[in-house]
Amino acid sequence: MDRQGISRRRLLKAGTGALAAGSLAPAFVRSASGRGTGRPATLSGSQVGDVRGDSAVLWSRTDRDARMQVRWSTDPGMTNPTTTPWVHALKDSDYTAKLLLDGLPANVRIYYDLSFTDLADLRTQSEPVTGSFITPPDGNRDVRFVWSGDTAGQGWGINPDFGGMRIYDTMRKLQPDFFIHCGDTVYSDNPVVESVTLDDGRVWRNRVTPEKTKVAETLNEFRGQFRYNLLDEPLRRFNADVPMYAQWDDHEVTNNWFWEMRRDNDKRYREGSVARLAARAMRAFQEYMPVRQHPLSPERIYDNFSYGPLLEVFRVDLRSYRGPNSDEQPLELTPEFRILGEAQLTWLQQALRQSTATWKIIASDMPLGLVIYDDWANSRGTEAIALRDGVPAGRELEIAKLLTFIRDQEIGNVVWLTADVHYTAAHYYDPAKALYPHFAPFWEFVSGPLNAGNYGPNRLDNSFGPQLVYQRAPEDGQVNLSPLDGMQFFGQVDIDGESGDLTVTLRDIDGSALFSQRLEPASALSAGTAGGSRTARAGRA
Repeated sequence: MDRQGISRRRLLKAGTGALAAGSLAPAFVRSASGRGTGRPATLSGSQVGDVRGDSAVLWSRTDRDARMQVRWSTDPGMTNPTTTPWVHALKDSDYTAKLLLDGLPANVRIYYDLSFTDLADLRTQSEPVTGSFITPPDGNRDVRFVWSGDTAGQGWGINPDFGGMRIYDTMRKLQPDFFIHCGDTVYSDNPVVESVTLDDGRVWRNRVTPEKTKVAETLNEFRGQFRYNLLDEPLRRFNADVPMYAQWDDHEVTNNWFWEMRRDNDKRYREGSVARLAARAMRAFQEYMPVRQHPLSPERIYDNFSYGPLLEVFRVDLRSYRGPNSDEQPLELTPEFRILGEAQLTWLQQALRQSTATWKIIASDMPLGLVIYDDWANSRGTEAIALRDGVPAGRELEIAKLLTFIRDQEIGNVVWLTADVHYTAAHYYDPAKALYPHFAPFWEFVSGPLNAGNYGPNRLDNSFGPQLVYQRAPEDGQVNLSPLDGMQFFGQVDIDGESGDLTVTLRDIDGSALFSQRLEPASALSAGTAGGSRTARAGRA
């Protein structure tokens, strides 16, 4: 979501954004044949993702045709390491490589190093890349994770004077077990310029690469969005220590996209077909994110991940299976007014019903009850789910079906985590105050952005009775505030291994606790609830 007409105003004052000499010095030299000079480079570091049971996906990238091999051990000194088979990194994947580490022991920190061997000279290897991560427990223990969304958006890119995308350092210092990135992992439709002068005279300076000087259209330009973010040192440090569950939303492609959209009237684009743009963006996302590939549906993102007996994460995709954004709200569910899609909804219902975890976290790339217009200038059309007060209609019908299923199947302790709106909030959905009361009460927590402009707050639609418990958003109509203003947010979740209590803390870029909410598991409460005492505190925790 991006209020495009507003967010670009400030950037228009910054100039053309042409690359200056030395704005990004080349770090390696590669020929068209895929043969680099010197040792293979590993400038993007490593990433670990989609940790599940005894396995995890490990990712890295080099600068030439090479083979990647990994060693891992439970000993930081790498005593008696396990060595994996190699996997090739070739030009057709932009020299990226992913490998599934399996047979990992539970509840330990895994230390790894990886290296690339030059296929043109098998005697030449890269410097090793090292990292570590914690595997899921096989019994009850404390669990901590963080979530947020929206990285390098609205023209606010990597600022060396600011310390880069330093919120990633803040999150890393909390030592989370994992991170959920709730979409807008890159901003393919938001170029950056070298400097932006703010209204008060402060200057934001961006690191610039060729692919970030225009909107992405080609496969290489979409890949370049991910390459750009991985130039950030705080992000690479974070990736080396914290595994990720990554989602996508709209800005991986273009603002508010759906398959039928056209960009013929947008002068920034030469390619009018958003379906073509989305296909290229999905390939880049799959190449650059440490996500698993489903054997029967390689581009599928939705999945579930058990993290011990206390937690299971359900990653949904509200972008790939939606119909066109519309101002219409029919009272009958038809394919063009779905947002999950029939197959994904069926999967989510079955996965939730089969889960034995105490807490079920639904990681959503968009909130349920906040109104997000497709056309902000005229306050028309829904880009997300909610649009107008009243009984469920349009995309809300699918959500109503899911919420009623959760109640009827007595699936307790469901919590929704999301991002997208570029501010942070806590919402309690109360059937006693809803126009559609056929669900169990539940909580939704919103956080973001990580390194992007600020907007909001948005209006809540009363269909499912959301109550605003807390929010921190721009005031007095301010829009597209830069990270210099400190309005960058993430959420932290702690599950107590003994009591099973879950505590959500909303934090800012410096780690200050803005709001905290403790939820008790439903087994300790009355039957039929979705979990969650109303014990909350605002301020520093």
